[in-house]
Amino acid sequence: MKITSVTTTVSSVAKDHPVRDAIQTLDRDGRCLVRIETDDGVVGESSTYFGREEASPALLAHLVDDLLAPALLQQDPVMIREIRERLRRLTDYLGTAGLATFGLSAVDTALWDLLGKSLGVPVWQLLGAARSAIPTYAMVGWLELGLAELEAVSATAVDQGFLGVKVKVGAGTLGDDLERIRVVRAVIGDDRALMVDANQAFDFQEALRRGRAYGELGCRWFEEPLPAADTDAHVRLAARLDIPVATGENRYGQRQFRDLLEGRGVGVVQPDLRRAGGVTDCFEIGLMAAGFGVPYASHGGGPHIHVLAALPNTIYMESGLLPEDGRLALVDGCYPLPQGPGLST
Repeated sequence: MKITSVTTTVSSVAKDHPVRDAIQTLDRDGRCLVRIETDDGVVGESSTYFGREEASPALLAHLVDDLLAPALLQQDPVMIREIRERLRRLTDYLGTAGLATFGLSAVDTALWDLLGKSLGVPVWQLLGAARSAIPTYAMVGWLELGLAELEAVSATAVDQGFLGVKVKVGAGTLGDDLERIRVVRAVIGDDRALMVDANQAFDFQEALRRGRAYGELGCRWFEEPLPAADTDAHVRLAARLDIPVATGENRYGQRQFRDLLEGRGVGVVQPDLRRAGGVTDCFEIGLMAAGFGVPYASHGGGPHIHVLAALPNTIYMESGLLPEDGRLALVDGCYPLPQGPGLST
């Protein structure tokens, strides 16, 4: 089996309901679809999401079409890790971290989809399943929501059976954050987890001050308190807080996770499928974290569920609310594993 075609399709439309965190407004639904086809007629696909900047999907498509695709033609698609190293070398000169990693991730994810489809099995079976369902929480506490809206969406998450709710913090005062946390806690009760996410908004001293306050209210973790690349600050912060520090969605490739884990600068590791390097790197980051006794919770859901199913240290999958059409339901707060071939969700 050889790769005969690599093509891209892009789209970018304005969101009907833009959402906001402490540092940005996500106002677009942008996608770059990568499609890899073989001489056997098997096709693997991946879809890379961009929440802002209209041109981003087209930029990624240009990188895939003109730089990565020529290096993939006539390659054996089952040699996924060999292809990863080939593409890393190819992009090293221009800087693999950043948009290039988005491209490598898109290719890697499409190759796993292709491999699963060629064998007629879901990818979690190929990785080696460690569980049959994934505990999940709802990321619904966006900052554009007023308190009444926050109450309503948290109540919906409870009604849908989620095991927890995550709330964005950091745009206003500490008092504003604590009020939002108390509102959500009153809705979800004491038995469900409540996470807070600052999206890199704070410096060290402010992260320390707010982290202590969030911890006193029983929050499950404090996500992205600091600029993602500052490993030393994460190590110092984690040592002084009782609440676990969660981070990882803005780190590129597994190499950027090693020092963080060695220094005990992370209490919950959270790779992003697009930035970490796709299925392969997320799986390897998860195994590395397991070796340090650090739990793994995905940034985002979708195909990431296949990685979560195969890791021994998985604790949560992140999700939005379930579709209103009722086609998907949680079982005891967990997503059941998809049964279709490849990276079906």
